[in-house]
Amino acid sequence: MNAEKRLEIFKRLSIAIPNPSTELQHNSTFELLIAVILSAQATDKGVNLATEKLYAVANTPEDILGLGLHGLESYINSIGLYHTKAKNVLATCQMLISKHGSQVPNTRNDLEALPGVGRKTANVILNTAFGQPTIAVDTHLFRLGNRIKLATGKTVLEVETNYVKTIPAAFMQDAHHLLILHGRYTCTARKPKCGQCCIEDLCEYKAKEYNAA
Repeated sequence: MNAEKRLEIFKRLSIAIPNPSTELQHNSTFELLIAVILSAQATDKGVNLATEKLYAVANTPEDILGLGLHGLESYINSIGLYHTKAKNVLATCQMLISKHGSQVPNTRNDLEALPGVGRKTANVILNTAFGQPTIAVDTHLFRLGNRIKLATGKTVLEVETNYVKTIPAAFMQDAHHLLILHGRYTCTARKPKCGQCCIEDLCEYKAKEYNAA
């Protein structure tokens, strides 16, 4: 895919999705961090239902740590892998208190040192909370990269690297959320809504499906 086509793709996506942002509900960087940790292999909707109740009673590292394991689990047990996630959240809260003054760090190394935080989660925080032009490759971005031919690769890191190399500079900040939302609602996994897609004529997906729904 050439640079001219890539630029037009992101121009159109930015028009179709004028205010791209995460759908994880949060009122602070800390709340966002915990929500992203909880969102692994879970839906944003499911995470939001749990955190709405959790954050009403505990939305700081100290408060969540004070809940203890069983207390925290009682709020997030509707989320997959909640036991492991609860342990990671509590360990992360402890590390934030002891090493970062209860603040979420703004560097990749410090973020990835937190329990339950990998490269993807760190990229989400760096991009959404701190305005850094990072690309967090989740299932949507991996699928779109290979399907549309925006950034092909066999591994998550390879796809991320190719996105960073090829996304037009003007769209680097918003690209992550533009692609997630496009993948979540239009270029879906099982039945992409090609007939409703604003970049259908630019897409290099060979097996296009023209679905009215």
